[in-house]
Amino acid sequence: MPADQCDPNSVARVAGLVLAAGAGRRYGMPKALVPYEGRLLVERAYQLLATVCDPVVVVLGAAADEVRSRADLGDAVVVLNPDWDSGMGSSLRTGLAALRSISAGLRENHQSGSGPAPGPGGLRGNHQSGSGPDLVDAVLVHLVDLPGMTVAALRRVAAAATPEVLTVATYGGVRGHPVLVGRTHW
Repeated sequence: MPADQCDPNSVARVAGLVLAAGAGRRYGMPKALVPYEGRLLVERAYQLLATVCDPVVVVLGAAADEVRSRADLGDAVVVLNPDWDSGMGSSLRTGLAALRSISAGLRENHQSGSGPAPGPGGLRGNHQSGSGPDLVDAVLVHLVDLPGMTVAALRRVAAAATPEVLTVATYGGVRGHPVLVGRTHW
């Protein structure tokens, strides 16, 4: 089967993480709020990841209140990075911390047989019926300012998901996003 048409079950244990906290100083506004083809970039990034990943965490920072009020982020778990101004690394740490918390809640609910863990954006999907101790094997990290990203590209990278994986997409031999980070690394 071609990698861009992978079995959905092979990526069911991949969470998504949208890094959308920056101020976009050089651009003149937060990129999360940039309209593109009828949607905000943050909406597009969330919707793309949601086709491949569950749950999806969106990390906000600059203009977070405006992004929350204007963007339709569906069932995303939206978290605020209070240190967004210190750089993308702090947003990655914030998002991974949220995923650790979500995974722990899902694990507890899976073991007790109760429903999904409550979260600030709610949780989608069927993780409560998953198996294994962490229920999320890897996270697919996507930047908000990549409107040309495709579902096929996300699936190609997500198809490599294992708890130990570290995978980066390449385009014409140049490393880029998305990046897949296995659970053992966070």
